Amino acid sequence: MLMKAENISKRYLRKTGGANYFLAVKPLNLELSAGETVVLMGRSGSGKTTLLNMLCGLLSPTEGEVWFNDTSLYRLDDQALSCLRSERIAAVPQGRSAIDTLTVLENILLPAKLYGRSLPVSDARQWMERLDIAHLGDARPAELSGGELRRVAIVRALTQSPDFLFADEPTSDLDDENTRLVLSTLRDYAHERNRAVFIVTHESEAMAYADRSFRMDGGQLIPAADMKGAAPA
Repeated sequence: MLMKAENISKRYLRKTGGANYFLAVKPLNLELSAGETVVLMGRSGSGKTTLLNMLCGLLSPTEGEVWFNDTSLYRLDDQALSCLRSERIAAVPQGRSAIDTLTVLENILLPAKLYGRSLPVSDARQWMERLDIAHLGDARPAELSGGELRRVAIVRALTQSPDFLFADEPTSDLDDENTRLVLSTLRDYAHERNRAVFIVTHESEAMAYADRSFRMDGGQLIPAADMKGAAPA
């Protein structure tokens, strides 16, 4: 399995219009392969989330192509792209994503239910146990802390068993212990299940869990392999 970005960029016209535009992501190439965890560091506004959204099928690039194996994501029609994303790609968004009227377990199982698939209840409970939220299955989102909601979103993505998992600031709102738990779980998911995980973060600790690492600066992607530390146990 391979995801490949070829010379992709993203620019936005400023309010003045005309030729005056803002280049959020400068032209870049990137490959994501099964069995690896890739971490992207960078300050707020550096273009990290824009790049993640282009890679996972949520935001079309201004130029370039994003390939899923031999399929160009943004040449698919909306229905085909939605189907591919539901079956092969999962994303952990930066903001709050739980639906208040559903329980935690119902939120986690929602993607499968929406697309008419059998509900992976056993997998969901296993991931909930792994991320220490097994006791919250019947709780409502309003009863949870920010860190618990963050772990619910991660469990929902893991339960989909995607080929490519994209996580935008997955350790925000988490204390040190749960940060290590989440990062090790995402790394292990990539290694043990031969899947690809792409993590966007501003926390340097995540570098220690990466097989490859990059930093984003002013929309430019810069390899940062020399910043990688030894992977914790």
